[in-house]
Amino acid sequence: MKKSKLTTKQIVLTGMMTAVLAVLSIVTIPLPTGVPVTLQTFAMAFCGYVLGWKLGGASSALYLILGAIGVPVYAGMSGGFGALLGPAGGFIFGFIPMAMLCGAGIKKGFPGKPFVLGIAGLAVCHAFGVVQFSIVTGNTIPASFLAVSVPYIVKDVISVVVAEILGAAVRKALSAAHVMNYGTAA
Repeated sequence: MKKSKLTTKQIVLTGMMTAVLAVLSIVTIPLPTGVPVTLQTFAMAFCGYVLGWKLGGASSALYLILGAIGVPVYAGMSGGFGALLGPAGGFIFGFIPMAMLCGAGIKKGFPGKPFVLGIAGLAVCHAFGVVQFSIVTGNTIPASFLAVSVPYIVKDVISVVVAEILGAAVRKALSAAHVMNYGTAA
């Protein structure tokens, strides 16, 4: 099986998408649970839909690493290991598989595949978030689900749908500009 090498354009695009993740994470609406309303879900889904599963996962992992070392890229311009270990940290960890599943959906397949895998990625992200919230706060899993998942589900599903629509348009433009070859690079 032939392995494709990353081009400079793909590396630059991955870095740019990491910056987009950071910028869209700054906008927050704090809630009493400690898990704010953000544009992170949209940003992660968009990243996966634009970059594909490998580069989308890499961009999300780079975002997590930047925040972990203290760069203020998480919600509300926070960063550091404390944010990863706090009530919302599970969602940050869950962003990586979410972006990867969204990215896996752009490969040719059945109609609706990007949406189905995007929702699966969202479910994985929420599962990570609910479990960590439960551990950190001492709440039960059902109570944590009601506190930090249910209030966000409609917004997050809309985020995934909009990210897929916009991601398709961006993929088309990047393909036409010969920046990404979605037949092999995704």
